[in-house]
Amino acid sequence: MHFNWEFSPNYYRQSLNTLETSLSQVAAYRSWQAYDPGREHPVDVRYAAMPVFHKTQILENFPDGLVPTDHDVRKGLESREIGLASTSGSSDISVTNIWNQQWWDASERASWKLNSYASKIATGDHPEAILANPLNVGRVSDTVDLPLEKRRLSRFLFLNEKTNPATWSPELMDRMINELDIFQPAILEANPSLLAKLCRYAADQSRKVFQPGLIVFTYEYPTKLHYRQISQVFDVPTASSYGSTETGYVFMQCEEGKFHQNSEFCRVDFQPLKSAHGGPLVGRILVTTFNNPWYYMLRFDVRDLVRVDEEGECPCGRNSGFILSAIEGRTISATLTCQGRLVTLRELDDALGGLNGIDEYRLEQTSEKSYDLYLVSRLPDKAGLTAEASEVLKGLYGQEARLSVIYKDALSPEDSGKYSVAKALFPIDIEKYLDERYVPKNAE
Repeated sequence: MHFNWEFSPNYYRQSLNTLETSLSQVAAYRSWQAYDPGREHPVDVRYAAMPVFHKTQILENFPDGLVPTDHDVRKGLESREIGLASTSGSSDISVTNIWNQQWWDASERASWKLNSYASKIATGDHPEAILANPLNVGRVSDTVDLPLEKRRLSRFLFLNEKTNPATWSPELMDRMINELDIFQPAILEANPSLLAKLCRYAADQSRKVFQPGLIVFTYEYPTKLHYRQISQVFDVPTASSYGSTETGYVFMQCEEGKFHQNSEFCRVDFQPLKSAHGGPLVGRILVTTFNNPWYYMLRFDVRDLVRVDEEGECPCGRNSGFILSAIEGRTISATLTCQGRLVTLRELDDALGGLNGIDEYRLEQTSEKSYDLYLVSRLPDKAGLTAEASEVLKGLYGQEARLSVIYKDALSPEDSGKYSVAKALFPIDIEKYLDERYVPKNAE
């Protein structure tokens, strides 16, 4: 496997400095010195020999084991140079992280340069509306509707304070639409599932909605249904921002639709899947953070699958760093065919995304050959949709698949506040599907 990625000399300097500091000064990685082939080897070879860092190891080493020996977490918290931030557990493990706001903001600013619309609109003091689950960001208030001033924070307006969007009332959605017109954000950042729900309502009510300069999708995977429903109401550029609480902003979708690495602030290592499961173009990524003196993530498994771009270049002209043609979805959203082939969320969505008459869907694989498809549909006669959906899923998972199509009035988010579009109700160890040639034998 060989890709013609372009990286700057500074990228390799940052990679080397981060590796050396981690191995010598950060307790969580000191034992990794045994895997290091030595300084005489190229930095890429040294990284490839290292183990993978998982969320469970954050729990084991938090907090002091994740900072260099010359940094004192207690003093950093007292001075408010850093804080603590808990993840919502979208990948089934919730952890507390050391939060460096200054570093986070700088990582975000660097990502804006990877999209021409964001680079023009995002000035750092631009008004931004956020439509997200308050379990992820914002203020929770399920019993009382909060006035606008209680949901303002600096240049941000949080449109939603309810943890379960299935309970949104018409009055609440009218309020969101009205506040967009009042606030007139330059950028609307949104969970795609929540924005799609608001757009279904706006389209049904023939409501005109303020058009921001850019919509940025984050927190969740944007499905074809989401895009279709949102485009009924918004006629503005969209971009998907990819990252995590642990690693900051890792990839940004450009105006041409490809994803570009935020290489000023992170290193990305790619481990392809076996060819039978989508490799060598599809695989998992491991992220190493740069420039954050308070939190060292080295080859961190963000538990996502991606598809690298075969061409290695983009019409937008940004050709430095990894270029992805697609985010394939969380590893926890992967399912298996009846023959045992791995199916990514993107592959499933490509299959189901062409169905009409669906508002929402969720697929659960309950056993080796059994699948439950939950649908929200307002079609009065659902027999045709049931047959069509079953045919699509049998074409994807195998004719022997046992399928149940179940209709719901609404789907609720997971405990994390994010929607699950697909999952297996049994463990799928992604390590078994990786190409062994790119997994260190002695670093498990």
